[in-house]
Amino acid sequence: MRSDDTLLEFPCEYHVKAMGRPDAAGSGDDFRALVIALVAAHVDHLDKDSVSSNPSSAGKYLAVTVRFQAESKVQLDAIYQSLTDEPRVLVAL
Repeated sequence: MRSDDTLLEFPCEYHVKAMGRPDAAGSGDDFRALVIALVAAHVDHLDKDSVSSNPSSAGKYLAVTVRFQAESKVQLDAIYQSLTDEPRVLVAL
């Protein structure tokens, strides 16, 4: 079903990317877990295999992409709000 205020038709596969600094140890596991938890709070069935991460060339930043089945614009708005409210998330796309 398509909403009038979006070009998306729900349900649909959707990707959210969040960028931030890796944890103090440099592995990025802490930031990755943070992004997963923020998105999972709004997604019923989040498969851990649908998460990928990629460090910047200098290793200063980490991009975490989460792929999931989006059910509505309200859900997507809530996910983006959670990500942007989190101080460790520098950018959410």
